[in-house]
Amino acid sequence: MTNGSASLEWRGHPLRLLADRAVWDPHQQLLLVADLHLGKAETFQAHGIPLPSDGDASTLNALLALATRWQPRQVVVLGDLIHSRLGLTLELRQKLRALPDLLGCPLRLIDGNHERGSWLEGLPREPSQAIGPLWLSHAPESVAGHLNLCGHLHPVLVVGKGPDRLRLPCFHLREEETQLVLPSFGHLTGGQPCDEGGRHWLVAEDAIVPWSVSPPPFSARRPRPWKPPGRRGSAA
Repeated sequence: MTNGSASLEWRGHPLRLLADRAVWDPHQQLLLVADLHLGKAETFQAHGIPLPSDGDASTLNALLALATRWQPRQVVVLGDLIHSRLGLTLELRQKLRALPDLLGCPLRLIDGNHERGSWLEGLPREPSQAIGPLWLSHAPESVAGHLNLCGHLHPVLVVGKGPDRLRLPCFHLREEETQLVLPSFGHLTGGQPCDEGGRHWLVAEDAIVPWSVSPPPFSARRPRPWKPPGRRGSAA
C-alpha cells in the first residue's frame, strides 16, 4: 500500500495507478482518465430531476490539479467525457474549448457511447488505438500484444458487511492481466460491482489499497431434497 499511488509493470512498461482515479504513464508521459460524464446534472434536470449543477466544477478542477502535478505530454480521456447532448450547455462547451489551454497540453478523446450523436468543437472523437504497448478504448477490448486500458464499467468493490459495508471505486486488472479497467473519474458517476477474478486496487481516502477478493466460504452441508408442495386438503 502507498499513500497516493501504486506501481504496475506490464511487460517492462511501468504505470502508476493514482488515488485520483487516473493512470500515469511515465515513459510516454500520458495522463489517462475515463468516464467524466460532464453535464450529467443538466441532463437529469432536463428530465425534471433536480440535481445541483456543481459536479462538473469539482471534476474539472480535479483534472486540472492532476495536470499541474504531472505535467503530461497529453491527457487522454477513455470515453464518456460528456453524459449526453442534453447536458452540452453553452457554458460546458466553453469550458471544453478552454480545457487544453488550461491543461497545458493536448486533450484527446477516445470515443465513448455517451458521445455518440454529439459534436465537440475542436475535440474529435477518436477510435480505439494503440499508443506504445497500450491499447486505448472505452469499452473493454482484447488486442494481442497490448495492455488494454479502458473505462465504461465504472468498477467498484463492496467491502464489509451490514451497516459497515462500503462501495469503493477500484482499478481492475483482468483477462489474464491484459486489461486494466479504470474507475470513473467524474464526481457524479455511480459504479457497478466488478467480478472477482484478476487483481484489484481500491481507491479509499486518497490512497490506493491492493485488495484480495476472497471466494465465498464453501458449505459442506448437503442441500435438502426438493419435495412437491402438498395439495390443499390432502394428508401431509
